Amino acid sequence: MSEAALVSIVVPVYNAEKYLHRCLDSLLNQSFKNWEAVCVNDGSTDSSEEILSKYASLDSRFKIINKENGGASDARNVGIKYAKGNYVLFLDSDDFIHPQTLDMTFDLAEKQNADIVMFDFDAKFHAATLKKMKRGINVMKLLPENRNKIYKKNRVSYRVTNEPLFHCTEKNRGLFVKRPIHRHCFPVLALYKRDLIKDIPFISGIIIEDFPWWCDVLLHKPKAVITKLPLYFYMPNPTSALNSTRALHMIESIAKGIEYIFPKYKNTATKKEFEHFNKEFLWPFLIVIMRKTKDLDNRFDVQVAKRVVANLYKQGVCDKPHSLRTRRYRRRIKKFIK
Repeated sequence: MSEAALVSIVVPVYNAEKYLHRCLDSLLNQSFKNWEAVCVNDGSTDSSEEILSKYASLDSRFKIINKENGGASDARNVGIKYAKGNYVLFLDSDDFIHPQTLDMTFDLAEKQNADIVMFDFDAKFHAATLKKMKRGINVMKLLPENRNKIYKKNRVSYRVTNEPLFHCTEKNRGLFVKRPIHRHCFPVLALYKRDLIKDIPFISGIIIEDFPWWCDVLLHKPKAVITKLPLYFYMPNPTSALNSTRALHMIESIAKGIEYIFPKYKNTATKKEFEHFNKEFLWPFLIVIMRKTKDLDNRFDVQVAKRVVANLYKQGVCDKPHSLRTRRYRRRIKKFIK
């Protein structure tokens, strides 16, 4: 295209040959045409590089960056660095998006002069796909029912806020979270102004890197539009880094994320913001750590995990349990350390 792209889609790619076509085709099918796809080939050893090259030869909007394997965080950081659009959207290579995703989110961002537009994933499609996957059915060619649904811009329901943190939670339930609720730390479920995120890096070398990054973005108090449009199609992937990782690596990764983001909220957030972070993000992940300690299968891993958890405890991470449940987990944490 001759004109500069308005939206950059950052696509980390690692050994994605089975589903990469579906992901990239969902970009070609976008009703909004002024985009570029920054596809970061993160050292794939399958045919992903060849597939990417084919798309780039057919459409100049596909920009291919080949690099040594460094993980999803590193690939996203590289993608942000090369992105030229005013806005950035993240898309994982095993997922795909609705044909109107860029059109709807860009329109909302421009109309409201928003820094971020949050949307949702198709929960019905995800649940049906997971059920079929558990029954051993091949889901690689499975497509959602509403993939061709036409959304009208003047009939979209949304909320504009300068305090998106209070609409967000890591929990499945949000009893004390403002409506509409945006659940879980999924960077892929938003369109961002590039200026908002260009200096907020993902932590390299860890999994569950989404948690500290998302909390960091929210701490910047972006003007946000929140809509429940199910524009993202999230595919369950049993071979993903999250599902195949060992318990100790998950514990260490979450702990590293907490060590990064906890001081930021403690030192710069308002009391109300810190309380929300503590309740809706920090303690849910502390509980995940304690649950994963049950999966440690050898003495060495247990000792490493004890040191990791003890270090968090010394930093005051566990100082403010807010419920009976979190107070019980705090006692479990103390017992585990000793």
